[in-house]
Amino acid sequence: MNVTRTSPVADPAAGRAVKAADRAHVFHSWSAQGQIDPLPVAGGEGSYFWDYDGNRYLDFASQLVNTNIGHQHPKVVAAIQEQAGRMCTMAPGFAVDVRSEAARLIAQRTPGDLDKIFFTNGGAEAVEHAVRMARVHTGRNKILSTYRSYHGATGTAINITGDARRWASDNGTAGTVHFFGPHTYRSPFHSENDAQETERALAHLEQTIAAEGPQTVAAVILESVVGTAGILVPPPGYLSGVREICDRYGVVFILDEVMAGFGRTGTWFAADLFDVTPDLMTFAKGVNSGYVPLGGVAISAEIAATFDQRPYPGGLTYSGHPLACGSAVATINTMAEEGIVENAAHIGETVIGPALREMAERHPSIGEVRGVGVFWALDLVRDRETREPLVPFNASGADNAPMAEFAAACKKGGLWPFVNNNRTHVVPPCTITEAEAKEGLSILDQALTAADAHTTAGA
Repeated sequence: MNVTRTSPVADPAAGRAVKAADRAHVFHSWSAQGQIDPLPVAGGEGSYFWDYDGNRYLDFASQLVNTNIGHQHPKVVAAIQEQAGRMCTMAPGFAVDVRSEAARLIAQRTPGDLDKIFFTNGGAEAVEHAVRMARVHTGRNKILSTYRSYHGATGTAINITGDARRWASDNGTAGTVHFFGPHTYRSPFHSENDAQETERALAHLEQTIAAEGPQTVAAVILESVVGTAGILVPPPGYLSGVREICDRYGVVFILDEVMAGFGRTGTWFAADLFDVTPDLMTFAKGVNSGYVPLGGVAISAEIAATFDQRPYPGGLTYSGHPLACGSAVATINTMAEEGIVENAAHIGETVIGPALREMAERHPSIGEVRGVGVFWALDLVRDRETREPLVPFNASGADNAPMAEFAAACKKGGLWPFVNNNRTHVVPPCTITEAEAKEGLSILDQALTAADAHTTAGA
């Protein structure tokens, strides 16, 4: 990718004005409004973004793990500009060239017969509609999902989500059943290896379906690789085992690829790593690097046929919005032309993975390294032997001080990290170069000394 790096120009007065307007009028997600201090951002390019004070940050979070082709990719920016000049918007009931081309390009890359695409405005809506399709198709109501999961913040998606962010919305959980997915390092099944974890996790899922009544279960939804809840790559045989269980009971299998899709795992979709085809697949984020809001559901032939003569009971004003679809077409074509998916696989295998494993030998705060492509996590601990997390689950305030100190050290060094509970995720753009990755990993290495200080070894 040929990009001219823009040097940040300091303009503190402009930054103060941006921040003042934000504090006066913007209501932020997942936050106590009086306790946050948003960074005023002046711009971004490639793997970096910068503030109004002239500080530049290497984006090891890809914002919300969605800027897969980096910031301001010129080909995608140009495509959005061209589409805006030709057709800004058109209702979803019309056939529009850029909409059908985006759908064709996505369907070309999805596994199996997932050849029909329903467009949404983002990942949460994609989950909402996948669940609705499964319920109408089966005539059943219950949806099974794991505790270690995040599927979005809209009404149904937040109840299906397993992590702590759902708690405030648990007054609407009818039809949602949670179960434990595999996680060998912190196994709920007391497994000693991946093979045991797969066997026991599958048995647990089947027991859950039996206890709930198979005739009441519409779908099982899983992230192909669990994202926000830990970058949990499923052990060998798990996803294919879930596929077999779903087939046995007539349950729809939904894979959530919102975060894992479009190059993040070094493949177009994470499902490709496991040779498994779901009945429905959700996507968003990387489909156009978040440049314009877009998500969707890829639908199997069998489920699509349910709605051949029966109207689908759902729709969105901006489904398949031309600007969003134009950016998706440009993104997918650019990823193919520039070998961006292959770059993600290469960087993960030859740079990030080896460097993180080497760090684990030196930093007592690293309990486990796990990941694939440009989708990695460090599970940070107080004690390697006991695997006690560096901070308690869902920690805040003083309890979260060790992670806050680690994150501050990253930022001071010029690295913008992704932190969640006791983990830091290494999730740079799929376009990151070897030199940039090594730069970020060096900063991360230094910042981990702040975490080490809170371990039993460092105390």
